[in-house]
Amino acid sequence: MPRQTSTILQLRQISKHYGEVRAVDGVDLEIPAGICFGLLGPNGAGKTTLIEIAEGIQAPTQGEVLFQGAARTAATNARMGIMFQSTALLDFMSVAETLAAFRRLYDHGADLEDLSALCHLSEIAGRRTTDLSGGQRQRLLLALALVNRPELVFLDEPSTGLDPQARHNLWAIIEDIKSQGKTIVLTTHYMEEAEHLCDTIAIMDRGRIIANGTVDQLLKAHCPEVGISIPIPATAGRAMPPDLPSHEHNGRVKFLASDLNRGLNLLLANGFDLSELQVHPPNLESVFLNLTGRHLRE
Repeated sequence: MPRQTSTILQLRQISKHYGEVRAVDGVDLEIPAGICFGLLGPNGAGKTTLIEIAEGIQAPTQGEVLFQGAARTAATNARMGIMFQSTALLDFMSVAETLAAFRRLYDHGADLEDLSALCHLSEIAGRRTTDLSGGQRQRLLLALALVNRPELVFLDEPSTGLDPQARHNLWAIIEDIKSQGKTIVLTTHYMEEAEHLCDTIAIMDRGRIIANGTVDQLLKAHCPEVGISIPIPATAGRAMPPDLPSHEHNGRVKFLASDLNRGLNLLLANGFDLSELQVHPPNLESVFLNLTGRHLRE
């Protein structure tokens, strides 16, 4: 299916104040249709509040949310789906009964057989919700977010707590959903997940968007250096090249070079032993830490 290019969701000067606290402070965002858009940020950045405003759960102190260029209404809300970080399910119901109960809320919902197949639920349709593994439960919650056939789907940290196998299985389902032309808004603390799934990423901190773009654009703008590391003993008696910033970490010296070939040539010219060389390409985690800091936030 060809990628759509129209804007499906616009946030205009969104702010949310709690007394003197500005949880969200004048955020502008435009999300094109048909992409996976990622929102990242440290704890307390305001991303949960911003997403809840976009979902219609909270009202902003100021600003407006537009769906396909118009103010949101009950009718447009029905064209959105939400997978919450935590959702209570009825213990006595099976997977199939839960899907059917949610399906009855909508006049034109999804075909449950197709939905079960998409989310890999067919084989556990008769299992009670209390007997599901973490991955199975997340796939059911994802199916519930899709039961109304939404055009826009919000996924709030969908793979938290999952083992690597279950996480990659969920990623494959999300990619299938996007291939159907749906737009996905994803919040996550997993940088690898954002790199794998998202077409565009916004990084939020202290209530504001501080960076926005594709992974490649973010890397180029905020983390252009490549890391080159060698064991500390390999630097003995050698002068550190002034053009290569360096620091020690876990028994190795890591140099930062704007150009890998030039960095390697400088190290060779200064007589460093590169037999145990390791190259560390920049990644989204590096961008995130460079922009938001490395200190722990509670």
